[in-house]
Amino acid sequence: MLSEDELHDLAESIKSDGQHEPIVRDTNGVLLDGRNRLAACEIAGVEPRFTAYTGNDPKGLVLSHNLRRRHISKGQQAMIIVLARSFSEHSLRHHAKLHHISLSRLSNAATVLNHSPHLAEQVRTGALTLDAAYNTVRENKARAAAIQARHNRLREHAPDLTEQVSEGLLTLDDATTALDQREQEKELQRSVKATDALRLADGDPAPSLVQLAVQQAQQALRVIAEHWATVQDLAARPDTPYARDIFDGLAPEAHSLAQSLIALV
Repeated sequence: MLSEDELHDLAESIKSDGQHEPIVRDTNGVLLDGRNRLAACEIAGVEPRFTAYTGNDPKGLVLSHNLRRRHISKGQQAMIIVLARSFSEHSLRHHAKLHHISLSRLSNAATVLNHSPHLAEQVRTGALTLDAAYNTVRENKARAAAIQARHNRLREHAPDLTEQVSEGLLTLDDATTALDQREQEKELQRSVKATDALRLADGDPAPSLVQLAVQQAQQALRVIAEHWATVQDLAARPDTPYARDIFDGLAPEAHSLAQSLIALV
Protein backbone atom coordinates (compact mmCIF):
# COMPACT_ATOMS: atom_id res chain seq x y z
CA MET A 1 0.00 0.00 0.00
CA LEU A 2 0.97 3.60 -0.54
CA SER A 3 1.78 5.75 2.45
CA GLU A 4 -1.06 7.84 3.89
CA ASP A 5 0.23 11.01 2.24
CA GLU A 6 0.66 9.29 -1.13
CA LEU A 7 -2.83 7.78 -0.85
CA HIS A 8 -4.37 11.22 -0.23
CA ASP A 9 -2.39 12.62 -3.18
CA LEU A 10 -3.84 9.87 -5.38
CA ALA A 11 -7.32 10.61 -4.05
CA GLU A 12 -6.93 14.30 -4.95
CA SER A 13 -5.71 13.32 -8.43
CA ILE A 14 -8.68 10.99 -8.99
CA LYS A 15 -11.09 13.62 -7.70
CA SER A 16 -9.74 16.30 -10.05
CA ASP A 17 -8.61 14.32 -13.11
CA GLY A 18 -10.55 11.07 -12.84
CA GLN A 19 -9.45 7.45 -12.44
CA HIS A 20 -7.05 6.71 -15.30
CA GLU A 21 -6.63 2.95 -14.76
CA PRO A 22 -9.54 0.64 -13.91
CA ILE A 23 -9.48 -1.61 -10.84
CA VAL A 24 -9.17 -5.25 -11.90
CA ARG A 25 -11.35 -8.02 -10.46
CA ASP A 26 -11.82 -11.60 -11.57
CA THR A 27 -15.18 -12.94 -12.68
CA ASN A 28 -16.03 -13.76 -9.06
CA GLY A 29 -15.40 -10.20 -7.91
CA VAL A 30 -12.04 -10.93 -6.23
CA LEU A 31 -9.74 -7.90 -6.31
CA LEU A 32 -6.63 -8.61 -8.39
CA ASP A 33 -5.14 -5.16 -8.89
CA GLY A 34 -5.89 -1.63 -7.76
CA ARG A 35 -6.37 -1.67 -3.99
CA ASN A 36 -4.64 1.72 -3.72
CA ARG A 37 -6.98 3.13 -6.37
CA LEU A 38 -9.96 1.62 -4.59
CA ALA A 39 -8.93 3.16 -1.27
CA ALA A 40 -8.25 6.51 -2.95
CA CYS A 41 -11.69 6.47 -4.58
CA GLU A 42 -13.27 5.90 -1.18
CA ILE A 43 -11.29 8.84 0.27
CA ALA A 44 -12.23 11.04 -2.68
CA GLY A 45 -15.88 9.96 -2.62
CA VAL A 46 -15.67 8.86 -6.25
CA GLU A 47 -17.42 5.79 -7.65
CA PRO A 48 -14.58 3.41 -8.65
CA ARG A 49 -14.33 2.06 -12.17
CA PHE A 50 -13.76 -1.72 -12.50
CA THR A 51 -12.81 -4.15 -15.24
CA ALA A 52 -13.04 -7.95 -15.21
CA TYR A 53 -10.07 -10.22 -15.87
CA THR A 54 -11.04 -13.22 -17.98
CA GLY A 55 -7.63 -14.79 -18.51
CA ASN A 56 -6.34 -18.04 -16.99
CA ASP A 57 -3.38 -16.69 -14.97
CA PRO A 58 -4.71 -14.30 -12.30
CA LYS A 59 -1.66 -14.77 -10.05
CA GLY A 60 0.64 -13.94 -12.94
CA LEU A 61 -1.38 -10.78 -13.53
CA VAL A 62 -1.03 -9.73 -9.89
CA LEU A 63 2.73 -10.32 -9.99
CA SER A 64 3.19 -8.48 -13.27
CA HIS A 65 1.22 -5.43 -12.13
CA ASN A 66 2.98 -5.21 -8.78
CA LEU A 67 6.42 -5.38 -10.39
CA ARG A 68 5.57 -2.31 -12.49
CA ARG A 69 4.94 -0.13 -9.44
CA ARG A 70 7.14 2.94 -9.72
CA HIS A 71 7.50 3.33 -5.96
CA ILE A 72 9.24 0.00 -5.34
CA SER A 73 12.98 -0.63 -5.74
CA LYS A 74 14.72 -3.28 -7.81
CA GLY A 75 15.49 -5.12 -4.57
CA GLN A 76 11.78 -5.18 -3.67
CA GLN A 77 10.96 -6.40 -7.17
CA ALA A 78 13.48 -9.22 -6.84
CA MET A 79 12.09 -10.26 -3.47
CA ILE A 80 8.50 -10.19 -4.73
CA ILE A 81 9.48 -12.44 -7.64
CA VAL A 82 11.25 -14.88 -5.33
CA LEU A 83 8.28 -14.93 -2.94
CA ALA A 84 5.95 -15.50 -5.89
CA ARG A 85 7.86 -18.64 -6.92
CA SER A 86 5.68 -20.55 -4.46
CA PHE A 87 3.06 -20.74 -7.22
CA SER A 88 5.46 -20.83 -10.16
CA GLU A 89 7.45 -23.74 -11.56
CA HIS A 90 9.78 -21.50 -13.53
CA SER A 91 13.47 -21.07 -12.69
CA LEU A 92 15.11 -17.89 -11.50
CA ARG A 93 16.75 -17.58 -14.91
CA HIS A 94 13.31 -17.63 -16.56
CA HIS A 95 12.01 -14.93 -14.19
CA ALA A 96 15.12 -12.83 -14.78
CA LYS A 97 14.47 -12.79 -18.53
CA LEU A 98 10.70 -12.42 -18.17
CA HIS A 99 10.82 -9.46 -15.77
CA HIS A 100 14.08 -7.88 -17.01
CA ILE A 101 15.89 -8.14 -13.71
CA SER A 102 19.40 -9.47 -13.11
CA LEU A 103 19.83 -13.11 -12.18
CA SER A 104 22.35 -12.22 -9.47
CA ARG A 105 19.80 -9.93 -7.79
CA LEU A 106 17.21 -12.70 -7.83
CA SER A 107 19.78 -15.17 -6.50
CA ASN A 108 20.61 -12.81 -3.63
CA ALA A 109 16.93 -12.40 -2.83
CA ALA A 110 16.48 -16.18 -2.78
CA THR A 111 19.43 -16.53 -0.41
CA VAL A 112 17.92 -13.98 1.98
CA LEU A 113 14.52 -15.69 1.85
CA ASN A 114 15.98 -19.15 2.48
CA HIS A 115 18.14 -18.13 5.42
CA SER A 116 16.26 -15.23 6.99
CA PRO A 117 12.55 -14.88 6.15
CA HIS A 118 12.12 -11.93 8.53
CA LEU A 119 14.80 -9.99 6.61
CA ALA A 120 13.12 -10.97 3.34
CA GLU A 121 9.89 -9.42 4.59
CA GLN A 122 11.73 -6.19 5.44
CA VAL A 123 13.13 -6.12 1.91
CA ARG A 124 9.67 -6.70 0.44
CA THR A 125 8.18 -3.78 2.37
CA GLY A 126 11.12 -1.49 1.63
CA ALA A 127 12.26 -1.24 5.26
CA LEU A 128 15.64 -2.76 4.31
CA THR A 129 17.59 -2.82 1.06
CA LEU A 130 18.31 -6.13 -0.60
CA ASP A 131 22.07 -5.49 -0.49
CA ALA A 132 21.99 -4.83 3.27
CA ALA A 133 19.90 -7.93 3.93
CA TYR A 134 22.15 -10.10 1.73
CA ASN A 135 25.30 -8.83 3.45
CA THR A 136 23.76 -9.58 6.86
CA VAL A 137 22.88 -13.11 5.77
CA ARG A 138 26.40 -13.67 4.42
CA GLU A 139 27.94 -12.46 7.68
CA ASN A 140 25.61 -14.68 9.72
CA LYS A 141 26.44 -17.70 7.55
CA ALA A 142 30.19 -17.04 7.86
CA ARG A 143 29.87 -16.64 11.64
CA ALA A 144 27.86 -19.86 11.93
CA ALA A 145 30.38 -21.72 9.76
CA ALA A 146 33.27 -20.51 11.93
CA ILE A 147 31.49 -21.64 15.11
CA GLN A 148 30.71 -25.01 13.54
CA ALA A 149 34.36 -25.41 12.53
CA ARG A 150 35.42 -24.80 16.14
CA HIS A 151 32.94 -27.40 17.38
CA ASN A 152 34.20 -29.88 14.78
CA ARG A 153 37.82 -29.29 15.87
CA LEU A 154 36.89 -29.88 19.51
CA ARG A 155 35.02 -33.08 18.67
CA GLU A 156 37.99 -34.39 16.72
CA HIS A 157 40.80 -33.46 19.10
CA ALA A 158 39.20 -33.04 22.54
CA PRO A 159 35.98 -35.02 23.09
CA ASP A 160 36.18 -34.33 26.83
CA LEU A 161 36.10 -30.58 26.25
CA THR A 162 33.25 -31.01 23.78
CA GLU A 163 31.25 -32.78 26.46
CA GLN A 164 31.91 -29.96 28.94
CA VAL A 165 30.71 -27.40 26.40
CA SER A 166 27.55 -29.44 25.76
CA GLU A 167 26.85 -29.62 29.48
CA GLY A 168 27.39 -25.88 29.91
CA LEU A 169 30.48 -26.33 32.09
CA LEU A 170 32.72 -24.53 29.60
CA THR A 171 32.11 -21.85 27.01
CA LEU A 172 33.21 -22.53 23.45
CA ASP A 173 35.89 -19.84 23.81
CA ASP A 174 37.29 -21.38 27.00
CA ALA A 175 37.29 -24.86 25.50
CA THR A 176 39.06 -23.62 22.37
CA THR A 177 41.69 -21.87 24.50
CA ALA A 178 42.23 -25.08 26.52
CA LEU A 179 42.67 -27.08 23.31
CA ASP A 180 45.14 -24.52 21.96
CA GLN A 181 47.17 -24.84 25.17
CA ARG A 182 47.16 -28.63 24.95
CA GLU A 183 48.40 -28.56 21.39
CA GLN A 184 51.08 -26.01 22.24
CA GLU A 185 52.27 -28.22 25.09
CA LYS A 186 52.35 -31.28 22.83
CA GLU A 187 54.33 -29.36 20.22
CA LEU A 188 56.75 -28.17 22.92
CA GLN A 189 57.21 -31.73 24.17
CA ARG A 190 57.94 -32.95 20.64
CA SER A 191 60.46 -30.16 20.17
CA VAL A 192 62.15 -30.93 23.50
CA LYS A 193 62.41 -34.64 22.71
CA ALA A 194 63.86 -33.92 19.28
CA THR A 195 66.42 -31.53 20.80
CA ASP A 196 67.36 -34.07 23.48
CA ALA A 197 67.82 -36.76 20.85
CA LEU A 198 70.23 -34.55 18.91
CA ARG A 199 72.06 -33.56 22.10
CA LEU A 200 72.53 -37.20 23.17
CA ALA A 201 73.67 -38.13 19.68
CA ASP A 202 76.38 -35.48 20.02
CA GLY A 203 77.47 -36.91 23.37
CA ASP A 204 76.35 -33.91 25.46
CA PRO A 205 76.34 -35.05 29.15
CA ALA A 206 74.22 -32.13 30.43
CA PRO A 207 70.75 -32.89 31.84
CA SER A 208 68.08 -33.25 29.18
CA LEU A 209 65.59 -30.50 28.52
CA VAL A 210 62.86 -32.81 29.78
CA GLN A 211 64.71 -33.22 33.07
CA LEU A 212 65.19 -29.47 33.31
CA ALA A 213 61.50 -28.91 32.66
CA VAL A 214 60.61 -31.43 35.36
CA GLN A 215 62.95 -29.74 37.81
CA GLN A 216 61.46 -26.33 37.03
CA ALA A 217 57.95 -27.68 37.51
CA GLN A 218 58.93 -29.24 40.83
CA GLN A 219 60.47 -25.97 41.97
CA ALA A 220 57.34 -24.06 40.99
CA LEU A 221 55.15 -26.48 42.95
CA ARG A 222 57.43 -26.20 45.95
CA VAL A 223 57.04 -22.41 45.86
CA ILE A 224 53.27 -22.76 45.75
CA ALA A 225 53.35 -25.23 48.64
CA GLU A 226 55.52 -22.88 50.71
CA HIS A 227 53.01 -20.07 50.22
CA TRP A 228 49.83 -22.14 50.42
CA ALA A 229 48.90 -20.41 53.68
CA THR A 230 48.64 -17.14 51.74
CA VAL A 231 46.25 -18.77 49.27
CA GLN A 232 44.13 -20.10 52.14
CA ASP A 233 44.10 -16.66 53.76
CA LEU A 234 42.85 -15.04 50.54
CA ALA A 235 40.21 -17.74 50.15
CA ALA A 236 38.93 -16.95 53.62
CA ARG A 237 38.73 -13.20 52.85
CA PRO A 238 37.78 -12.96 49.16
CA ASP A 239 35.92 -9.64 49.18
CA THR A 240 38.05 -7.65 51.61
CA PRO A 241 40.09 -4.54 50.73
CA TYR A 242 43.19 -6.61 51.53
CA ALA A 243 42.33 -9.20 48.88
CA ARG A 244 41.31 -6.59 46.33
CA ASP A 245 44.59 -4.73 46.76
CA ILE A 246 46.50 -7.95 46.14
CA PHE A 247 44.50 -8.91 43.04
CA ASP A 248 44.66 -5.40 41.56
CA GLY A 249 48.45 -5.53 41.57
CA LEU A 250 48.67 -8.85 39.69
CA ALA A 251 49.27 -9.41 36.01
CA PRO A 252 46.35 -11.13 34.22
CA GLU A 253 48.13 -14.51 34.20
CA ALA A 254 48.91 -14.34 37.91
CA HIS A 255 45.39 -13.17 38.71
CA SER A 256 43.92 -16.13 36.82
CA LEU A 257 46.26 -18.54 38.62
CA ALA A 258 45.33 -17.07 42.01
CA GLN A 259 41.62 -17.47 41.28
CA SER A 260 42.16 -21.08 40.25
CA LEU A 261 44.15 -21.86 43.39
CA ILE A 262 41.60 -20.19 45.65
CA ALA A 263 38.88 -22.31 44.05
CA LEU A 264 40.78 -25.39 45.18
CA VAL A 265 40.89 -24.38 48.84
